[in-house]
Amino acid sequence: MDTIDHPLVGDRLIYGEGTSVDLWQNGSFLNELNAFEPHSFFAKNSRVCLIAPHPDDEILGCAGLIQQLDALGLEIILFAVTNGTASHPNSDIYSRHQLNKVRPYESLAALKSLGLQHNIQRIELGIPDGEIYSQKRSLEEKLCSHLKPHDVLITTFEKDGHPDHEACGQVVRQIAQTLSLSYLQVLIWAWHWAKPQDARIPWDNALKLTLSPEQLERKALATACFESQLMPDPSTGQAAILSKTTLDRLLQPWEVYLHGD
Repeated sequence: MDTIDHPLVGDRLIYGEGTSVDLWQNGSFLNELNAFEPHSFFAKNSRVCLIAPHPDDEILGCAGLIQQLDALGLEIILFAVTNGTASHPNSDIYSRHQLNKVRPYESLAALKSLGLQHNIQRIELGIPDGEIYSQKRSLEEKLCSHLKPHDVLITTFEKDGHPDHEACGQVVRQIAQTLSLSYLQVLIWAWHWAKPQDARIPWDNALKLTLSPEQLERKALATACFESQLMPDPSTGQAAILSKTTLDRLLQPWEVYLHGD
């Protein structure tokens, strides 16, 4: 989940500490969202395709859902759109070459730490980190070459505040509408820039997935596998990409998904 400011995201910029977790927790707003019940949302013959812009987005956004889908016995395919090689520019510790190995390894370790009963196939699509917008057609073609008629697609929110996240959301929506597939978009960076009941998010389409204490604990363990994103970089002075505030917002006993129209 590489941080970046970009003119394409408009006022959904990611800077500073963002909205506090206390503000999200206070009041009844989140409690009033429609409940997400995977056993009734996903057909038994569904194959669930997770489309992650960067290694760690699948965990930060969907680790709870992954565990619940695994318990239902559904097949899960993880499409790694990029290998997250642009997360540490000018670093003497994490070069692009090193990150091309480190970040996929962290993703695999995180999936293993979830204690799943079934294996998740991970497919790298090879789009350069930070360039998904300019390669949306290539992403669409690569994804479509793998998809099947009963797939359900899950990716990041198309107004999430990060250009790679937003490009994935747009591409997946277009594919789903063209192929008549169900799709969901998960909120990740939106928790940073948005506020409760923020009009920029279609809350009427929101589904709240409740995580058990064990599922949340495993999500936290999986998140800890992304060491490259959790530690500051002394060679550049860059702070940890996943700050404590960011993690506090993402490691809540719920995940929120937006279902496609």
